[in-house]
Amino acid sequence: MIVMKFGGSSLESASAIQQAASIVEQQLSRSPVVVVSAMGKTTDGLLEAVQSAARGDSYSAFQKIEVLRRMHFSEARVLLGRRAEPFLRDSIAPLFRELETLLVELKEGRMFTPEIQDQAISYGERISSLIVAEAFRHLGINAAQVDARKVIVTDDQFTHAAPLQWDTYARLRRTVALVAKDRVVVMGGFIGATVKGITTTLRRGGSDLTATLVGAGISADEIQIWTDVDGMLSCDPRVLRGGHRLREISYNEAQEMARFGAKVLCPSSIAPALRQRIPMVIRNSRRPQVEGTRIVSRTQSAPGIVKCLTCKTGMVVVRLRVRKQGMLSSITDGLSDLFAREHVSVDLIEAQEQGISFAVQNWPGLAEVLRKIDESVQIAVEEDRAAVWLVGEGIVPADATLARAARALQVTDLRLTSQGSSSLNLGFVVPEADLPPAMEALHKEFFAAPDATVFARSDVAPARLALPKYQEGRSRQAGQPQVAAAH
Repeated sequence: MIVMKFGGSSLESASAIQQAASIVEQQLSRSPVVVVSAMGKTTDGLLEAVQSAARGDSYSAFQKIEVLRRMHFSEARVLLGRRAEPFLRDSIAPLFRELETLLVELKEGRMFTPEIQDQAISYGERISSLIVAEAFRHLGINAAQVDARKVIVTDDQFTHAAPLQWDTYARLRRTVALVAKDRVVVMGGFIGATVKGITTTLRRGGSDLTATLVGAGISADEIQIWTDVDGMLSCDPRVLRGGHRLREISYNEAQEMARFGAKVLCPSSIAPALRQRIPMVIRNSRRPQVEGTRIVSRTQSAPGIVKCLTCKTGMVVVRLRVRKQGMLSSITDGLSDLFAREHVSVDLIEAQEQGISFAVQNWPGLAEVLRKIDESVQIAVEEDRAAVWLVGEGIVPADATLARAARALQVTDLRLTSQGSSSLNLGFVVPEADLPPAMEALHKEFFAAPDATVFARSDVAPARLALPKYQEGRSRQAGQPQVAAAH
């Protein structure tokens, strides 16, 4: 058995769903289980609608739901022809009526809670899985829809629920594994339910996690992530044109790439596959002839090769200067506790003789956190920064890699350098406005002559991202830290 996950961009229209069906049909001999995201931007629309209803703006809320209803009905009619009307009447229309009832309750004063938010946005995957399963049947594929809430068991951390893996695996073995023996199972990603049956959602990007949970639960031979890019590329296609497709990477490399900004995978999604050593492959549903990128336990390439450049925008650099060296340890420990409570990760750290500098994602509460630091500590904050990482097995410690990167980054104002706690990453902070030239210079330095056994040339050249124009970051003293809102 295999798991095939299709993201929202791979299901955004009738033609996209037909393309997904043709991909599944070619692999019927492998007993596929199909995990689907909501169609297109449905999740965003549902969230906006329920938030509008909670504010009392019922007109805006119902307008947004009507747009979604028309889109789903229109695409289903194209997919299903004459059999569309009874299907829509009996299976899809009742879900939209449930959703509208929820909006009315919110408008009339029902408290808007994370639990209610999960209930509302779960309709995206619930509806898409029904439509995709019916489309498969219409196209001659023997398919069965399984409600993911019946098999993905989570805790009750609404909006970011964590799966209860062993309960989930037991349910998957008792249901999905059996049904998949003679039918293509279609189920929604991103959603689950507590032991008591209350609807939950995983973190954004949770459909990838659903796919790997299902793969681990049914002991799949392979987990396929079908998206709108050819695989993992040597650079972020939102920032820099072109790039080289990686033929194969390790689980550890994939996790680092995802953790440091690569949008193809959710970082937490890899763990279930890693534990059971299930190979993953990232492929393009619009170009299924491309082999994609395989994620495996151990790659064939030698360590020390830079595999990828990743980046994050919306960062700030915080510089702490202490009078007494002995104070530093207690201050950093206290900061770690504060950031952990805020669910904020410190991405880069650079130690100096009399202090420490680090980069974090900006968020509105940062200024308040910094005010809690001992008044004897001098603090400077640099805003409007971006972080860039080199990722690859065994690239740290490697003085040659650091020297090459520093030479390439002479084109920009390098603000911070950090060698990761593992041997997998080397990070830098630059002004956000300088991110494109920094990425271009690094890519030219490390990927001018890529190893053909590691990389395949991508013939797709995405447009360069139009980054906002920022003023150069300014340092501010600790007494009045002014931190911009997160992007």
